[in-house]
Amino acid sequence: MITQDPSAVGVRDFDAFFDEEYTPLLRLMFGMTGDLVEAEELAQEAMTRALERWERVRDMLSPAGYVYRTAVNLNRSRLRRLARPLRWSRESERSSDAEPEVIVSVIGALMTLSRGQREAILLVEWLGLDAREAGQILGISPSSVRSRVHRAKTSLAGGAADTDG
Repeated sequence: MITQDPSAVGVRDFDAFFDEEYTPLLRLMFGMTGDLVEAEELAQEAMTRALERWERVRDMLSPAGYVYRTAVNLNRSRLRRLARPLRWSRESERSSDAEPEVIVSVIGALMTLSRGQREAILLVEWLGLDAREAGQILGISPSSVRSRVHRAKTSLAGGAADTDG
């Protein structure tokens, strides 16, 4: 009888998890950063951390939630290190000729939102998470998520919105 190495099964499980979750994670990070290189670095680092802890992560209620929260926290750490707000740079706009105009305008609009509003609206509207799941990733209550999403939508629609973290 041939037996499989248990660690090889774990790696295959991670490979399937990676295949399913990497693209949505990358899109989320691109929406949060507005920079594909930064987004790739954050997504790859989050996945690397998940792989390093895969024995524990795979048994979690939501391994994807762990990876999303890790990536969001990595982005927050990056922002603290930079000690300046995110902005859509002129160089990125000039080099985005290969991207459809709609993507550039969507990212530009997202960059006008506060970090908290941007995180909430991307998790809820783009990834389709409910307020509870998004709240767990962001470390806030579901009602705070709903409030941030509402303010973000109001702001994107051209109305006044309060700034929140």
